Amino acid sequence: MTTSTTYLVDGMSCEHCERAVTAELSRLPGTSTVEVEMAEGSPARVTVTSAAPLDEQAVRAAVDEAGYDLLGVATV
Repeated sequence: MTTSTTYLVDGMSCEHCERAVTAELSRLPGTSTVEVEMAEGSPARVTVTSAAPLDEQAVRAAVDEAGYDLLGVATV
C-alpha cells in the first residue's frame, strides 16, 4: 500500500529549487515519487508518495539538506 503526504516548503521559487528538494526527498527509503507545486507568494506544496508513511523528521532533514524550510504537513 502506498501513501501520499503533502508538505509545505518555504523558500522555493524556481526549477533549481524543485530539483534540489526532489533529489533529497527521493533518497528517502520507500519514496516512489515527488511532485512540486509552486505558487508565487505561497509556500511550495511538495507531495511525496512512498511505500509507507515517512518519518517527518527525516523529511525535515532532507528538505533542510536541500537548503529550504519544511513548514509542516499541508492540511488541505
